[in-house]
Amino acid sequence: MAYSIDLSGRVAFITGASGGLGAQFARTLSAAGAAVVLASRRLEKLKELRAEIEGAGGDAHVVELDVTDHDSIKSAVAHAETEVGSIDILINNSGVSTTQRLQDVSVQDYDFVFDTNVKGAFFVAQEVGKRMLARAKGAAPGTYTGGRIVNIASMAGLRALPQIGIYAMSKAAVIHMTRAMAVEWGKFGINVNALCPGYIDTEINHHHWQTEQGKKLIQMLPRKRVGQAKDLDAVLVMLCSNESHLVNGAVIAADDGFSA
Repeated sequence: MAYSIDLSGRVAFITGASGGLGAQFARTLSAAGAAVVLASRRLEKLKELRAEIEGAGGDAHVVELDVTDHDSIKSAVAHAETEVGSIDILINNSGVSTTQRLQDVSVQDYDFVFDTNVKGAFFVAQEVGKRMLARAKGAAPGTYTGGRIVNIASMAGLRALPQIGIYAMSKAAVIHMTRAMAVEWGKFGINVNALCPGYIDTEINHHHWQTEQGKKLIQMLPRKRVGQAKDLDAVLVMLCSNESHLVNGAVIAADDGFSA
C-alpha cells in the first residue's frame, strides 16, 4: 500500500517565494493539498507563480512582504489570515548572502545579511508563532491547533566555509533560533525545525556550475553533484505533516553528506 501525506485544509505561508527554493516549496506544498500564501517583495514573480499553481489546480494567494520591515511583516501575516485563514505552516525561507573574506566585511554587508537572515526570520516566525499560540490557548479561533514552522537554514550553518563567513554565521543563528523556539513552543503543539540545504541548482546560481570555479567546487562535494530543488520535497512535506508530531527542534541536513 502506498503511503501519502495529505495537507488538505492547511494554509502554508512561504517567504521568499518569488524564485529558487521558495517557489519550489510553494509548488510542493500546493501539490500536497495546502493552500499556499506566496510572500516576497517581487510581486510580479509571485503573480506568475500563482498563475502556474492555479493552472495546476492549486489554491495560491499573493502578499507583498519585506522581512527587513517589521510593519511589512505584521501587515503581510494579517492580510494572509484575513484572505485565506489561519496560518498552519510557515516556511521561513527569505535569505541573502555576500561573498568576501571576513577582513573585508563592511558594516553594510553585515547588516544586509543579518537583517534578512536572522532578524527578519525571527520576527516572521514570531508574528506567525504568536497567532499559533493564541489558537493553542483558545484565545483565537481556528480549526487546527498547533502548527509547523520550518526555518530554512543552510549546511553553511553547520560547516564553516571561506568567503561566506557572515552568511554562515547568520544561518548558524537560525539553527539555534529554531532550537529555542522548539523548546518554548513545542508544548503547544507547534513544531519548529530547521532544514539545511547544501548546494542546490537554482536560476540564481545555475550559470556558476558551468564556470571553472563552479566545476572545481562540484569536485569537492561528496558525490560530485549539485542538488536539485525537488530533492528537498520529501523532507519538506514530512516536516509540515501531522505525522511529524514527534519531530521538533530537529536540524536536518540535505547536503549529500557535505557537512558530515
